[in-house]
Amino acid sequence: DFLFFWGAVFLVTTTLVAFLKKENQELIPAKEETKGITDTYRLLFSIIKMPAVLTFCLLILTSKVGFSAADAVTGLKLVEEGVPKEHLALLAVPMVPLQIILPLVISKYTAGPQPLNTFYKAMPYRLLLGLEFAFLVWWAPKVKHEGGFPVYYYAVVLLSYALHQITLYSMYVAIMAFNAKVSDPLIGGTYMTLLNTVSNLGGNWPSTVALWLVDPLTVKECAGAQGHTCATAAATEV
Repeated sequence: DFLFFWGAVFLVTTTLVAFLKKENQELIPAKEETKGITDTYRLLFSIIKMPAVLTFCLLILTSKVGFSAADAVTGLKLVEEGVPKEHLALLAVPMVPLQIILPLVISKYTAGPQPLNTFYKAMPYRLLLGLEFAFLVWWAPKVKHEGGFPVYYYAVVLLSYALHQITLYSMYVAIMAFNAKVSDPLIGGTYMTLLNTVSNLGGNWPSTVALWLVDPLTVKECAGAQGHTCATAAATEV
C-alpha cells in the first residue's frame, strides 16, 4: 500500500509537470557543454585520462572496502540472530531528522579550501564502528530472552546507527563538496556526474562482494551429523 500510494503520487506529479510546465524558449544558453552523446563520451574519456583524475578515481573506488561488510551485512545478521525486521525498520525512523540535519551541519566544515579533510577525519571512526556493529551481532544472542530483546539493547543499536550516520554523511558530503570544487565550470555537469558515479560505484561494489563472501566465510557446525561441515548449501540440506 505504501509503495502503491507513493508510486501514484510520483506518476501524477510527473504527468502534471509534463503537461503544465512550459519551457522558456527565449532563454538560450550561452554555451552548451556538449552537442550530443558521442561528444559527451569523448569528453568523459578525456577527463578520466588525466593523471590526477585517474588517481582520484582509484582512491575513491577502494576507500570504502574497510566498512563494506559492516554496512551491508550487520542488519541481515541481526535479523538472523532473532531481532525482528519490523523493529529494525522502526529504528530507521529517528534517523530521518538526523539525515536531514547532518548535511546542513557538515557543509559548514566542507565549504573551505580542503573539503576532503572531513572525509579523512571521519574514516577511522567509521572503521571503529564496524567493530561496534560486530559486537552488536555477537551480543544479540547473549541478551535475548523469551519476550525478545531488552530496551537497552535497542538503545545501543539506535545510538550505534546514529553515530554511523554521522560518519557516513561526513564522508558523503565531503566527497560531494570536493567533486563540486574541482569540476571545470565549463563542463561542470559532465565532470561532476563522472566523479559522483565513480564515488557511488566505490560504495556499491565492496558491499556486493561482502554479501557474496558471507556464505563461504561463515563457520558452521552441524549438530547430530558426524563428518558434515555444512559448508555448502547441499551439505546443509543433508
